[in-house]
This record gives sequence, structure tokens and C-alpha cells, in this order.
Amino acid sequence: MEGNVEQAADQPIFAAELTPYRSLGRKGYRVLFAITGIVCLVHAGFFMATGAWPIGLFFGLDFVLLYGAFWLNYRAARAREEVTVSRTNLSIRKYTPAGRMTEHRFKTLWARFFVKRHEEFGITSMGVAGEGRRTDIGSFLNPDDRESFAKAFKGALATAKQRI
Repeated sequence: MEGNVEQAADQPIFAAELTPYRSLGRKGYRVLFAITGIVCLVHAGFFMATGAWPIGLFFGLDFVLLYGAFWLNYRAARAREEVTVSRTNLSIRKYTPAGRMTEHRFKTLWARFFVKRHEEFGITSMGVAGEGRRTDIGSFLNPDDRESFAKAFKGALATAKQRI
């Protein structure tokens, strides 16, 4: 019977996966680079044909730099956080773009959720503290996503504490 009580206490009340928002999807990315590549190629060809070959090389360099910037941006988008709240435990798993995972565990009863707000911008940072430790949550989220996550997470934490 005790095993069932412990299992029920560890059942998630709340689970969320936080990922950075990217406005340009995979299809948009391909379209953007197809159009940019064609424009750069046409202009580079024109300048090389008219004898201004250094300018043509700069069009190629521009394309490579733009591609590199987008590649770094999309690589950074692989970062994510998994937040799980049960009656007894709060778990925050942070994954880097390289795939390394760091886990922060708190006892739900002792966990405190902190939100810093700015009058004009809304929530600027969120964090969880307890048992002498602290970690930030959702630092890469946009303001609207921070608001909705904060509301849902605060409610889940309150629900978990009521059930104890």
C-alpha cells in the first residue's frame, strides 16, 4: 500500500518543455536562402563579368556570413528546459544546444518561485529557489510566453503544496 502512495506522490501535476521561439521555420529558411542565393549569384556574376571581380567575391562572402549567422541562431534554438512538478519534487532539466543536461531538483514544499517584472516590458526573469540553491527558468522565452508559463507554473506549484 505504501508503494502506491509514493507512486501517487511522484505523479506529475505539471510538466512543460520550454524551447526558444524562432519566427522562421524550416520551409521559410529554405525559401530565404534560395532567394538570397539567387540574388547574390546574379549580382556576383554581373560584377565579375564586367571586370569588378572583387565586388563579386564580396557577394559570396555576404552569403556565407548570412548562412553562418542563421546556422548559429538555429543551433542556439536547440536549447530547452523541461520542468516537472509533482507533490514531492520539482525538477528542472536544462539542455544546452550541444545536448548536455543539467538537472536541478527541489522539494516542492520548500521551493519558491520568483518573478522579476518591469513596468513596460513585463517579466524580465524567473527563478526557483529552495534548500539554499537557486536556478533561473525560461531565460530565452519571449515576454508573452514568460507570462503564460509563470501563471501556469505558479498555479501548479500552489496545487502541489495544497495536496501535501
